[in-house]
Amino acid sequence: MVNAAIAGQQACQRLTLPCGDTVLVALQGAHVLSWVSQGRERLFLSPNNLWDGHSAIRGGVPVCFPQFNQRGTLPKHGFARNMNWTAGEAVINGDAAHIDFTFSAHADTLVLWPHAFVAQLRVALVPGQLTLTLTVRNTDTDQDLQFTGALHTYLAVDDIDLTELRGLGGSPEWDAVADVHGVADEVLYFDGEFDRVYTLGARTAGQALALQDGTTTLQIEQSPSWAESVVWNPGEHKCATLADMPPDGFARMLCVEAAQVLEPISIPAGGQWLGWQRLTVS
Repeated sequence: MVNAAIAGQQACQRLTLPCGDTVLVALQGAHVLSWVSQGRERLFLSPNNLWDGHSAIRGGVPVCFPQFNQRGTLPKHGFARNMNWTAGEAVINGDAAHIDFTFSAHADTLVLWPHAFVAQLRVALVPGQLTLTLTVRNTDTDQDLQFTGALHTYLAVDDIDLTELRGLGGSPEWDAVADVHGVADEVLYFDGEFDRVYTLGARTAGQALALQDGTTTLQIEQSPSWAESVVWNPGEHKCATLADMPPDGFARMLCVEAAQVLEPISIPAGGQWLGWQRLTVS
């Protein structure tokens, strides 16, 4: 079932499966706000969002495009998360459903970034699993398109002090807080601000990560077309400086992102790129 909904003051689309799993997506940014599976909310959404229609939404799954963070001249994490996307017709087939959201270059984007493109986010739901697929098509006829970005997924956890992430062991690791490079441990724990970029090589590309939160495990996969995974938690002190986060918000979330950070993706004129992230309750 699909129906229109409102979150804050945002127009949304909600998909609901017969088993009760649901996903809620705002038209602003094609931003996934909620994924409920097996009766539990799996994403963190800050209660301190402004919901003013143009400020970035904190939590859920922001689509960062065409720039990751402040690694360029565009607004932080690009402009796609702050602009409205167009929802297509939902496709429902028994216990599976999906809906596509589309965002194309227009006058406001061309002022910021002189490229013709069509971006699409497919939000696909089956029992116990959410798959987000970002497709970017270069509609220019005579120039390449280069971008960085991420599916900036905020996962809900009961207590960050008791949370573990496995599956990145041995990967090249850049600790952005200390600005040091190293190699990832087999198990990641979180005590204080944590902001690290992991380069996925032959050993870890396609390998599922496992987020252990008490008695619940969430499997996290991404397509090899994303070169990196980013793991982020602001920690208590940085969280206190974020106006759109409650002071204790850090304790209830962990970002695990499918990302392209260090080198841009290049799409030739008329070409297309596709990258996905899949979350599975286990």
